[in-house]
Amino acid sequence: DGVRPNIITYNSLISTCERAGRLDQALAVFDALLDAGLTPDVITYSALISACEKVGSWETAMDLFKEMTANGLRPDDITYNSLISACDKGMQPDKAQ
Repeated sequence: DGVRPNIITYNSLISTCERAGRLDQALAVFDALLDAGLTPDVITYSALISACEKVGSWETAMDLFKEMTANGLRPDDITYNSLISACDKGMQPDKAQ
């Protein structure tokens, strides 16, 4: 049986992938979270956007931000800082406005 992962478990895994600069794995964990029927929260999206920032994937960061807000979640300071940094690294400072 074991213990079923919850949103905290998935967020921890995504954050670990983010720190390692592994956006591909972070997105795979995100997909597994959704497949498990869990609802991502602000921490989930912030960690994913930060993972995008680490690899300079500003377009994916923007897509995740749009998805987050479309799902009714309110970005926090961490979300905005990660998004702005992703746009900066992607040479898209105008997108951060």
